[in-house]
Amino acid sequence: MIQKAIFKINPNAVVTVRGTDIDTCELEWQEETTPISKEDIKAMIPVVEQEIKDAEQAAIDKKASGKQKLKDLG
Repeated sequence: MIQKAIFKINPNAVVTVRGTDIDTCELEWQEETTPISKEDIKAMIPVVEQEIKDAEQAAIDKKASGKQKLKDLG
């Protein structure tokens, strides 16, 4: 989730993340990537989580819609 938040802020970031908790993880910025503060990353995590939930729900809705269309066709 941390990397997804980083890439949401900077899609071109090159970073190694060690750990899964934003408060205790180690971030190693590479290839002259401008570091992003942990506070900014932490603020982006809920946005990324919501996007994932929305995508999952959209997939469920699409599948249900397709099934309904088939039922409607008989």
